[in-house]
Amino acid sequence: MITRGYVASVKFLFTRSLAYRNELLITSALSYVEGIMNKLLIKWVVLSLTVLAIPHLISGIKVESLGTALALALVLGLLNVVLKPILILVTFPFTLVTFGLFLFVINGLVFWMSAQTVSGVEVESFGAAFLASLIVSLVNSLFSLSLKREDGRIRVQKAIDLEKDSSGRWS
Repeated sequence: MITRGYVASVKFLFTRSLAYRNELLITSALSYVEGIMNKLLIKWVVLSLTVLAIPHLISGIKVESLGTALALALVLGLLNVVLKPILILVTFPFTLVTFGLFLFVINGLVFWMSAQTVSGVEVESFGAAFLASLIVSLVNSLFSLSLKREDGRIRVQKAIDLEKDSSGRWS
């Protein structure tokens, strides 16, 4: 025979399990979003440091300060998210004919446009912007390969592990 106390206890357990399940879902969703935000923040800092190092590698580019590099990295990230997919769609025939090599031109164009947007950044030619975009793409690819997510934490692994052997050669 089912009594009122039994029904009340089943209702209590059911609502408690639903609340616990919802709490777990919210906690895991927040942890996921926090992981994404941490990853974006780390990538933004790495991109900023890359942008700050580019003038030392390419003679046609000047970046005034760390703040300018942070702003350029932010604008570059925003243009990569908003404008680059549109450019890829519009130039798809060129990309198809060139077997994807036209994407490097699009990267250079997006870098040049972002440099024109941020004050304190000077790019003398499209060639310099093209080379800078190659460096940014290379560093971003290597860094993305080295990121590893474990237990809600982001860890940086060694992407390239080089050592000198006894003859002085890198291996």
